[in-house]
Amino acid sequence: MNSFLDRASARINRGVEYTLFGLGLAMALTVATQVFFRYVLNQSLFWSEELARFMLVWLTFLGTSVAYKRQAHPGVDILTRRLAPPARTSAAVVTHLLSLGFFLIMIVYGIQFAYFVRLQISPALYLPKWIILCIIPFSGTILFVHGMAFLAAELTRTTRDP
Repeated sequence: MNSFLDRASARINRGVEYTLFGLGLAMALTVATQVFFRYVLNQSLFWSEELARFMLVWLTFLGTSVAYKRQAHPGVDILTRRLAPPARTSAAVVTHLLSLGFFLIMIVYGIQFAYFVRLQISPALYLPKWIILCIIPFSGTILFVHGMAFLAAELTRTTRDP
């Protein structure tokens, strides 16, 4: 099971990294096009700012999952470093469980919020707002898979070490 979770987490992360590249490139091109139209052609694109903002929201949520997978988020380990190995393992398991609880909250309330705004339309792009806000439960699900892989690895490491 642990290797399945690790493989699933790695495969999902790889797909998210490619998506981040595409979103980042699309956002940069959108903003560059808007700058060109505004300052060179003296004609503003009414939809570009809204599209760039929505892409930035998606980049932020998806980037969070990649940073979590790579364990690149800043952390304070001044207390856990000083703990004995069994207590350090217990602290890591509790941390993973709390993270999983937060990810479940993201999933449940993200779905509820996306459903709540399902009838609203964005002003410039005429996109349903649920499409934009579905990134909350989507990224919560990705984070949950990564968290489960971390928890399983920690528990496997605990059972292997005497």
